[in-house]
Amino acid sequence: MIDWSTLHDAYGPAHAIPGLLNRAVDRDQEAIDLLWGRLCHQGTITPASIAALPRLADIAKTEGIGDWALELAGAIAGGLLQPHGVDEEVARRAPTLAELRATAAARLRPGLDRKAYLGRLRAMLAFDGQPLWFETLDDFTDSFVTVACPHCDASVTIAVGDYGCYSSIRDWNLGDVHQVPLRPATPHELAGTGRMLHESAVRDGQQRLAWGLTHLFGLAECPGCGSVFGIADEYEAANAPAPWNFARSHTKDAP
Repeated sequence: MIDWSTLHDAYGPAHAIPGLLNRAVDRDQEAIDLLWGRLCHQGTITPASIAALPRLADIAKTEGIGDWALELAGAIAGGLLQPHGVDEEVARRAPTLAELRATAAARLRPGLDRKAYLGRLRAMLAFDGQPLWFETLDDFTDSFVTVACPHCDASVTIAVGDYGCYSSIRDWNLGDVHQVPLRPATPHELAGTGRMLHESAVRDGQQRLAWGLTHLFGLAECPGCGSVFGIADEYEAANAPAPWNFARSHTKDAP
């Protein structure tokens, strides 16, 4: 049993959380909105957020009725690498996170609209302990990331979407100048997270997503020095948080 009186959420003592969870089971939208505000306010994670994960996992098992719980749990998991002061409690939630990951994976199927599919795929990444790609992945209609060229350190804007797929040096007065077309990866060149995401998108008929992933996990040419580099590799190297092992604690200080 959880002693909610000893925990806090984004607004203070967490004693209201059990009642809100009970109301939200019946899809009480006011309760769901309040849970989002208290458990994941602007991405902020608190001890109450982590304590709520098992109940959210139970609610999420019922497809349709529990979809909101899966989405909220995914947002919480996406923020678990933030400082929250309860690393040991997060480690104890490893079985719950694995259960949520299985639920999200089972909900990926052909026929979903693009928004719903992307939401479940992002949740799966969060439960996998990949908050960087949880935050970065979008529908590739108008996607931009910035990476540093590994050779000349220029700030390179990467665009993938309706306005083109290119690398450029962004000028805030002139726009994206000196655009160079990206070099998308072929499916057999993909590995790791990129391969997993692309295979899922192809399997489930998400052509736009699959197309965008080949660009995000492809190559770019630096408009400044002409060197070629892996987009995802450089983005991850610069932005990935300290590694986390859900079975124990932070590993950034490990030898």
